[in-house]
Amino acid sequence: MKIITKGIIDWATLNIEHVESFDYVGPMALAATPSDYLDVADLKAVLSGGLIREDVLDQIFDISDIPTPFLDMIGTDGYTNSYSEWTEDKLVAPTTTNKIVSGSDANSANNNANVTNAKRAGNHAQISTKLVMVTERGQAVTSIGRSDEMGYQTARRLQELRRDVEAAALSINASVQDDGVSVAGQSAGLSSWLVTNTSVGAGAGANGGFQTGTKLVTARTPGTKRALSFALISQQIENVYVLGGMTDTLMSVPGVTKRLGQFLLTTANSAKPTQNIQGTGDGVSQTAQMYVDAFKTDFGFFMKIIPNRLQQNYGTAQADVFGLDTRFLKLALLYGWKVDPLAKIGLSFRKMLHVDWMLKVTLERAQFIVADIDPTLTVTA
Repeated sequence: MKIITKGIIDWATLNIEHVESFDYVGPMALAATPSDYLDVADLKAVLSGGLIREDVLDQIFDISDIPTPFLDMIGTDGYTNSYSEWTEDKLVAPTTTNKIVSGSDANSANNNANVTNAKRAGNHAQISTKLVMVTERGQAVTSIGRSDEMGYQTARRLQELRRDVEAAALSINASVQDDGVSVAGQSAGLSSWLVTNTSVGAGAGANGGFQTGTKLVTARTPGTKRALSFALISQQIENVYVLGGMTDTLMSVPGVTKRLGQFLLTTANSAKPTQNIQGTGDGVSQTAQMYVDAFKTDFGFFMKIIPNRLQQNYGTAQADVFGLDTRFLKLALLYGWKVDPLAKIGLSFRKMLHVDWMLKVTLERAQFIVADIDPTLTVTA
């Protein structure tokens, strides 16, 4: 017997005791859904926005939570005035003729207690702020990913405030004195501080530096954009070393550090690749690392290569390469990072986040800069 299905078969009640064999001819045909069924698609189509709460993961994702490597590695200090000063000094050059006759009296020519190498420098403070404003309703409603909107927004703005300080501290900004009326104080950035160990682009490229007459740091003038060479870095390492400093960190924008690492991988320069060995014993698998995060200098010490995603380009999309001796760099704060609630006006909550800060470059000759680098060009020898 052959059963040809034309609809729905009730297999529970179908009596097949006396059926010797049958062939199933299908597939089964299901009846069409009635047009008046209420389905998910109908609920989503309700104006405006539908009646279905979408399946939204109750978590917030963000890739911009970038660390502040420069601020994290330098020291901290304080100040009590909007202009803060410090002094520099250095020893006289060594001599190969330091000798006297036995029994000689003291000679004033041997007195090196002078101020020839002394220097007094300073920087102006800068107040950086962020505002947080949330309405009563915005604070009361349920938001995806956070239970306290004001708390969440405050934390995010604090992160942004610290990122602003990181970028400004490495910039070519000049120092500016606050006049208390219309001119905001500004801390000079590291790029403008450096005058002793510098390499700038051709053309109008010129150092800034602290001016003893005005007690201001003038801005560095960008020069012609150029490719980075390892020879430029090597020369500045030597310059600092001869003066007594020891730069242990090389910092720049990611495009520069990436290409510097690629150069070190493909040349005979002494390099220390990052190691990543999986397992123990003989024959372990090893993961190839296609970058270099440190190199050994001609003077026996290592320099770390640190990419900084917050360091900003300037001019015609050019970048600085810093050699840092972090012992002589400090982030100075008047009162720390503060969050102050503002007076409540109407149906909203308000807070001001602020920091009164300056960059102290207590010994600029212990640092170096290779300026006006094109981050897109290959690093050469």
